[in-house]
Amino acid sequence: MKRRNFLIQSGIFSTAAITAIGSNTIVARSAISNSDRQRLIVIFLRGAVDGLNVVVPYSETAYYQARPQIAIPQPGKEGGVLDLDGRFGLHPALVPLMPFWKENSLAFVHACGSPDPTRSHFDAQQYMENATPGDKHTQDGWMNRLLGVISQKTPIQAVSVGETTPWIFSGRMPVANIASGRNASRLPIDRPQLAAAFDQLYGGNDALSQTYRQGRMAHQAIMNDLDSEMNLANNGAPLPDGFASDAQRLAQLMVLDPRIELGFMALGGWDTHVNQGSTQGQLARNLKKLGSGLATLVNGLGSVYQNTTIVVMSEFGRTVKQNDNGGTDHGHGNVMWVLGGKIRGGKVYGEWPGLSTAELYQGRDLAITSDFRDVISAVLSDHLHLNQAKLNQVLPNYASTQKVALIVK
Repeated sequence: MKRRNFLIQSGIFSTAAITAIGSNTIVARSAISNSDRQRLIVIFLRGAVDGLNVVVPYSETAYYQARPQIAIPQPGKEGGVLDLDGRFGLHPALVPLMPFWKENSLAFVHACGSPDPTRSHFDAQQYMENATPGDKHTQDGWMNRLLGVISQKTPIQAVSVGETTPWIFSGRMPVANIASGRNASRLPIDRPQLAAAFDQLYGGNDALSQTYRQGRMAHQAIMNDLDSEMNLANNGAPLPDGFASDAQRLAQLMVLDPRIELGFMALGGWDTHVNQGSTQGQLARNLKKLGSGLATLVNGLGSVYQNTTIVVMSEFGRTVKQNDNGGTDHGHGNVMWVLGGKIRGGKVYGEWPGLSTAELYQGRDLAITSDFRDVISAVLSDHLHLNQAKLNQVLPNYASTQKVALIVK
């Protein structure tokens, strides 16, 4: 294996860091109060979550006609949705999120998504991560471009949870990775013998050796933050498995280290072609873990949550009509979730097109009335305070057609 590929696959830093990290990139902790920094966390649900069974249009007869086995019952019925606003309801597995809805720090944007018509998971995810729908030639992700316009020249200003750097963070700016799940605490390079061997191998003054050492410093800073908190947590008791554990770890890092401003996590398992279920089943189980994890993330952020925005997105939605296997197929429009201390929550945003046959996209899917970049743009301009020039760098070839007033200014 080539030295360059080992460094990337070990998760010390991304492809971007190999080519972009220069000298003097490590900076001291900022004097700015941790809770004063603006943070953004993006959670990507890979596989296309069924937004119609997440934020349910329970007032529409067409919804129940199209989904005789998998529809979520109306409020007040057994297993019924959690009423949001008299038109929409939340899947009951997401009950941990209702306190945030009631305190107006959770909102949804329905009938939202990418304008590109693809039903390919790979292509749709790429388009949403590079924020240039239909253009496969874009080589960097919008969060990496965002890092480029807000950068304070520190390799751990952005953290991705996962062993490889996702498309959304690919590009010229360096990004720190932490592994997820049981491997979250350590990467192969943390083994003493392996670390010593590579420290010796990259002991020179060439550019790659300098980049390696800077990546090691960034990784060690992250590990030190994790070790410090783990020693204090629950008197040595282990954290819960899965998403909640990763979410708590990311929250701890952001609370401990004011340099970390951007975070990203991805969750799979949302491609529910078969046996999707209603209030019970595959989707419900995944939503329960997601809801608990999001609540853990918010609670773990503590006072930092006041200046944090969390965006939950997926590549596209599912068909309105259930299929013959008790599931749903690849669709179009979906729902985006936004949480944060300054969110104008307690509201379902977006122009709702309805589910009548005449209003469906290609006669089968929820139509899109809000471009997902409308939501991203609102967060970048009103939460991170990017001016139009910087917005154009992060979201190239995008012209806003509507303003989504998600953020309290």
